[in-house]
Amino acid sequence: MNTDLLISHLWVFLLATFVGLLVIRRVSPLLHTPLMSLTNAISAIAVVGSLVVAGRQQSTLSTVLGSVAVTASMINIVGGYLITYRMLSMFRKGKRGK
Repeated sequence: MNTDLLISHLWVFLLATFVGLLVIRRVSPLLHTPLMSLTNAISAIAVVGSLVVAGRQQSTLSTVLGSVAVTASMINIVGGYLITYRMLSMFRKGKRGK
């Protein structure tokens, strides 16, 4: 890879990290649940990537690591949606008194 291209990619990654940090810090607590749902959707991209890595079967190590990545990503997604569902159920009007 070209050194200039690598440096430009690192700068983009660094700037995206700082912008993401600033955006997340300014999010109101009321928007936490929609933001969490969005990050769960982004985690789905990790599942697709890990399925591609595991499915290629280039080596035993890549297959095992891809399978572990699929498992970890799915646990993250399912757990995130369960937490989101539970948080949203706290705001339902019909179940407040019970």
